[in-house]
Amino acid sequence: MRHRLAAELRHLRGLSGISGRELGRRIAISQSKVSRIESGSVLPSMPEVVAWSAAVEASPATRSRLASLTRGAHDEARSWRGLLHGRGHLQDEIARREALATRIRTYQHSVVPGLLQTAEYARRVFSLFPVPYSDDDLAAAVASRVERQRLVFEPHRRFDFLITEAALRWRPGPLPLLLAQFDRLASVSTLDNVSLGLIPNDADASTTLSHGFVIYYGPHDGGDGLVTVEMAHRPVEVTDSDDIELYENRWTLLQRMAVFDDEAREFLDAVARHARSATS
Repeated sequence: MRHRLAAELRHLRGLSGISGRELGRRIAISQSKVSRIESGSVLPSMPEVVAWSAAVEASPATRSRLASLTRGAHDEARSWRGLLHGRGHLQDEIARREALATRIRTYQHSVVPGLLQTAEYARRVFSLFPVPYSDDDLAAAVASRVERQRLVFEPHRRFDFLITEAALRWRPGPLPLLLAQFDRLASVSTLDNVSLGLIPNDADASTTLSHGFVIYYGPHDGGDGLVTVEMAHRPVEVTDSDDIELYENRWTLLQRMAVFDDEAREFLDAVARHARSATS
């Protein structure tokens, strides 16, 4: 999509007879950036494409097509494949967001949250990602995910987790891996700044078990928070206060279905016993 947009913009400038230098002057960007946009190495913003269209006197139909191509190119750039292009993993970006937060609420319905994963569990999860990692990038991603977990042990930060029974029972590897992961969850659940809620399959439903999400709170967001959702095609950031409130309400409903503290650890033991008996 990006290269289709680049070809369209390059073609239109050629038809107009305007030089790259002159176009840059008209839309307030450098000639070198014009060249990078036309080669597809730089993705122009929507305002830049609108200004480009006006400068070359594109028809209304062409302007509409360019706007559609620009939206598609930006969506493509925010896809998992686009985000991983040219870099091995995204863990450092997530770590920077987490470092700005003073409270993080994580709901997962299909997998143990990254902040609680053992190294081997994380390695298995990354190996199943639809965009394949090289061996070096996989090792770096695991190391960075484990390094992110250091924040969990900082007492001035608050971490709340809600995990479904289905996520607990999902096995990315052999039984010993799963049992080690259960031990990790039980240990972290004893920290004063951590709340671990487990949602049994047979809990009376207060809401549906939708996709996972993370709510971040910190001084950088003015108190409104930020929500991230990892969809199959790309990650989504939610910044609108009304939409964030929907996720906060969903969190409250999910919380009603969960067990906590000693009851959660007892439930975790029961899941572990069942897993052992199922393989014996």
